[in-house]
Amino acid sequence: MAKVSCFTAKVDLSLAPKIEEDLKSQGFELSKPPYTVFSAKKKGVSCTLYESGSLTVQGSEMQAFIEFYLEPEVLREFRFSHPVAHLDLTPHIGMDEAGKGDFFGPLCIASVYADSEGIVKLQEMGVRDSKKLSDETIHKLAKGIRASFSYTVIRLFPPKYNELHAKFKNLNRLLGWAHAASLGDLAQKTGCRKALLDKFADDSIVENFLKQKKIEVDLTQKTHGEEDLVVAAASILARDGFVEGLARLGDEYGLELPKGASKQVIEAGKKLVVKFGPEVLQKVAKTHFKTTTEIL
Repeated sequence: MAKVSCFTAKVDLSLAPKIEEDLKSQGFELSKPPYTVFSAKKKGVSCTLYESGSLTVQGSEMQAFIEFYLEPEVLREFRFSHPVAHLDLTPHIGMDEAGKGDFFGPLCIASVYADSEGIVKLQEMGVRDSKKLSDETIHKLAKGIRASFSYTVIRLFPPKYNELHAKFKNLNRLLGWAHAASLGDLAQKTGCRKALLDKFADDSIVENFLKQKKIEVDLTQKTHGEEDLVVAAASILARDGFVEGLARLGDEYGLELPKGASKQVIEAGKKLVVKFGPEVLQKVAKTHFKTTTEIL
């Protein structure tokens, strides 16, 4: 299992007096920094309960503290010490995308299939939502996922993306079409008919494209879908594909292309236009963004 340096859980604040008493009896020193109910420290463990009900634990001895006190006495569940017991081990396909909010670079849509053993393996690899990971960690995990799992990645670089966006006239419809294509390909490769998508719009958008393509699957669309390990694996492949594609475009045009749609993005766009002319944006960027107008 991947080593965790900080543990966070939600706690009912009515339990705070009991926890304080317990910690004092265990030799913790208590203080009350701003926005906390208390902060407690002893050698190897620090524990803070915030006014929001979030409890954080860190330190070299945190594992024993969570396993032998916090889980049995306070949380009454064992997600930290026995994470596999809480996994949904139903074989399924997970789906996510990356790059849709970034002016430069491709849009990447990914699907990953994992069976029961595969889901446990994803847990052991340390797979989680790509938004919580650095690009370097994402790249390492993506290599492991590609080596061990069936997957489909559709990467739409700006020329193709802009052509499709002009056809669909709407980003969500374009995403729906791409997710249906990615899911259809992986369902055919694996024979799996159960899928989970990190929800981005009304359910009917993807469902209509699946019907058009005659793809019969049991698809669930859920906000915060990346809490599911297989969706998280898909988010990692999508993000890795986006970052690699963005770097490749930057190399091609001799300029580091920033992520997002910030002031730095506008500055980079202006430099490209000065050097290559306005038509360069069709090759490196999603031109329906209002960033295009700000650059030109």
